[in-house]
Amino acid sequence: MGKLLSLLARDDSNCCSPQKYDVFLDFENAQPTESEKDVYEEVEKVMLSAENILEELGMYKGAGREIREAITTPNEDHVRRAWVTVLPLVTKLKSFYDFSLELEAIVPKILGELCSGAMTPTQHLETQQALVKQFAEILEFVLKFDEYKMKTPAIQNDFSYYRRTVNRMRMCSRDQEDSMPSAPDVSVEVANRMSLFYAHATPMLKVLSEATSRFVQENSEIPIENTTETLSTMAKV
Repeated sequence: MGKLLSLLARDDSNCCSPQKYDVFLDFENAQPTESEKDVYEEVEKVMLSAENILEELGMYKGAGREIREAITTPNEDHVRRAWVTVLPLVTKLKSFYDFSLELEAIVPKILGELCSGAMTPTQHLETQQALVKQFAEILEFVLKFDEYKMKTPAIQNDFSYYRRTVNRMRMCSRDQEDSMPSAPDVSVEVANRMSLFYAHATPMLKVLSEATSRFVQENSEIPIENTTETLSTMAKV
């Protein structure tokens, strides 16, 4: 988020230099206006979980050893140990995915505030600093989440093992199924969506990109240039 200050440091001493943004930024004291307050508070509520999610993802260890043992020596003890180890991890992965849905819902709302009206991107930056700060925090979260995810291949391995085990449990006898701890409350449809989410190299960036595309498509009354120029400015944040 601090890179937003780089907007103030560009040299426009010649005609070929990028535009200089002469804006005073005061994120420490930025407060939403009355008209922005509802969106600001909604975004703030969602982003309260962001730091904890990054912390949990950064410490994600996976169940690789237990899964390997269950596959190479599939006796009851190894299979049960792998399953018990994977269950809380899947619960975490579900919470990360659920957060992506919340992010997907708030992005169009904050873009609506930052892209609508007659103001230029620079004017939005100057007069709506509380929302600009929040959008910068969203971008920062997205980049960090995807960075951690790319460094954690265990995520897809764990979830793949979970799905295979759930499928086997559905086909086994009731007695065998009852001998294993219950799976988290993840429907087949949600599991499919989670699998697609984690299969992407940068899942949160994909969510952000798709939410932005939908915002543009569903708000045709807002000139597309307003959105692209605002995002171009924010990309230099």
